[in-house]
Amino acid sequence: MCLDGRSLLPLRHRGPVCLRALTRAAMMICVTLGMSAKLQAEVKVSDFGKTADGTPVKEYTLTNSSGVIVKLLSRGATLKEWHVPDKNGKMADVVFGFDDVAGYESPANGYFGATAGRVANRIAGGKFTLDGKDYTLAVNDGPNALHGGVKRSFDKVVWKGTPFESADGEGVVFTYTSPDGEEGYPGTLTAKVTYTLTDKDELRIDYEATTDKVTPINLTNHAYFNLLGAGSPTINNHELMLKADHYTPVDSTLIPTGEIAPVAGTPFDFREFHAIGERVDQLGAGTGAGYDHNFVLNNQDGDLALAAKVRDPNSGRVLSVYTTEPGIQFYGGNFLNGAVGKGGKKYDYRSGFCLENQHYPDSIHHANFPSAVLRPGEKYTHTCIYQISAA
Repeated sequence: MCLDGRSLLPLRHRGPVCLRALTRAAMMICVTLGMSAKLQAEVKVSDFGKTADGTPVKEYTLTNSSGVIVKLLSRGATLKEWHVPDKNGKMADVVFGFDDVAGYESPANGYFGATAGRVANRIAGGKFTLDGKDYTLAVNDGPNALHGGVKRSFDKVVWKGTPFESADGEGVVFTYTSPDGEEGYPGTLTAKVTYTLTDKDELRIDYEATTDKVTPINLTNHAYFNLLGAGSPTINNHELMLKADHYTPVDSTLIPTGEIAPVAGTPFDFREFHAIGERVDQLGAGTGAGYDHNFVLNNQDGDLALAAKVRDPNSGRVLSVYTTEPGIQFYGGNFLNGAVGKGGKKYDYRSGFCLENQHYPDSIHHANFPSAVLRPGEKYTHTCIYQISAA
């Protein structure tokens, strides 16, 4: 609220000349503040198209003071674009996606930028027992359930988006209520995902959920990154560091065996920076082979802490990942097969990577893993920060 000038001076100094001068100064301050408010970009909301069943999809454009641009979609509460400068100030979009809704609904979409849930990652056999009751899920990844289902998983539904501006930056709050029994999961789950683009070039994602019946939950963002620019041919020369002394080995269907093993002496040792492609062939070659493993983060107390860094020596871009979660799934794009994405660019084998902050895969079947079960009266919370800088 603008000041009237009089309140800026003690009573004994409120002479008519000083008052007129100070009033003019106060008016100038108000004008300046008004101009600043106008210069500050507002969240832009536009129509992105409609789903196959006719549901409208909205696109939200966020911009910060550095000129960084993030675009989000209501379908899947999805990160669609992220334009950031390189070491020379050249902008590029560093995340995978499509130019239309049809692309996101096509088989070519590998969960690009989406919110995965109710349970991200894999559940062995598509079955689990909770409090003595058996539940059956759709099997959509070999013999296992993956990323919440096939029709109404969180990446496929249209969320309600509410844009906002705050002292921390611009953002969108996405909300979705998943009814009891959706995709086989028990309980009505009310979920909220808040994206905030800050002036520190951070994209902060805050997750919340409550339920009226006991249910498993594991939410994450499934963005694919290439720091040289989405559609660049490889991420094998990107250098990765993970704050993890241990990982969870998997069987041939990528289900954890239950062991928590040390990374020392293995191709999974990223405690210091290594090129992603330096040792990947030790894990096999061809579709599906390579990095697709959960790393047990050293920070297990639920505080927000650095989990990973990736740097691209060509562009100078550095991605830093912070999370409150106990695990991070590092996926090296082993199932990418040349699908055509935004701007006609191809997403080739191992041309993108994911760092999915989450609970361990198949936690529901492993008592020695941190619990991913939510009960009535509890609140699920999880914060992730992706920050991209250039050096």
